[in-house]
Amino acid sequence: TGQLTVGEIIIFTAYLASLYGPLNAICQTWGLIQGAKVGVERVFEILEVERDLKEGTRAFPKSGTKGEVVWENVSFHYASEQPVLKNINLRVKPGEKIAFVGPTGVGKSTLVSLIPRFYDPRAGRVLVDGIDLRDYQLKSLRSQVSMVLQPPLVFPVSVRENIAYGKPEARLEEVISAAKLARIHESIERLPDKYDTIVGEQGATLSEGERQRITIARAILRNSPILILDEPTSSVDAETEFLIMEGLEQLTSCRTTFIIAHRLSTVRKADRIIVLGKGEIIEEGPFNGLIKAQGPFASLYQSQFGLDEQGRAVE
Repeated sequence: TGQLTVGEIIIFTAYLASLYGPLNAICQTWGLIQGAKVGVERVFEILEVERDLKEGTRAFPKSGTKGEVVWENVSFHYASEQPVLKNINLRVKPGEKIAFVGPTGVGKSTLVSLIPRFYDPRAGRVLVDGIDLRDYQLKSLRSQVSMVLQPPLVFPVSVRENIAYGKPEARLEEVISAAKLARIHESIERLPDKYDTIVGEQGATLSEGERQRITIARAILRNSPILILDEPTSSVDAETEFLIMEGLEQLTSCRTTFIIAHRLSTVRKADRIIVLGKGEIIEEGPFNGLIKAQGPFASLYQSQFGLDEQGRAVE
């Protein structure tokens, strides 16, 4: 008759439901594969570059670097040949706090990736304490740099081991002290086994903000004189951002700090803000000065938070 009975409709719907689950799983898995593919390609790209890096012979003294970093006529491009950085000239004094801002893809992360020599410039040079980075031993150079990345990198081991990852010989008292400075100690104390709690794959037992503060505690414990913060609060709520910023206040004290910022509320206390556009420095200065200048930074800030009628930053 060309008509379906109620029973046939029910059976047909059940078959559709049974097909939907596997198809949905395949779609989700494909998305994960594509995301992983990008990450793996980047890892292999870095490994390939590292294989070609020539190590220097210099080592930093036991007292460590003073923390002066200079980019001198630096240009860089990946294999695509499209320039990512173009003739960058920038001098950062020891202990200075620098924020890099600008749209996605303008070279912010690439610029700071040159400091631990994940890459070398295609032209120009980067110096620390007046010495070309290529003259240093890689291990010695990287011992002077701590990085807090986004997304936060945690391992399926205990909380204590995660915090002590950069300094495995650290005593429990040192780990706890770092956790307190990072504003994560109280959260750890609420975990089933406290500092011995296993955090699970990708830190599954912790919230995003807790994972970020774990990595901040790790950097505090490592106590390197140069610090790189890549989008430290990009994916957390306002309350968690406040806790993270409290931890960062402790971490950035008395060390040369580079902040790659998407959420511009994190850059107000920077000594200088460097605005990048198409691989070039297009504006730089302190927060209030850039807001008053009504240039590219003020436009970026206004798009996120707005300005009042006098052109002042809205809190």
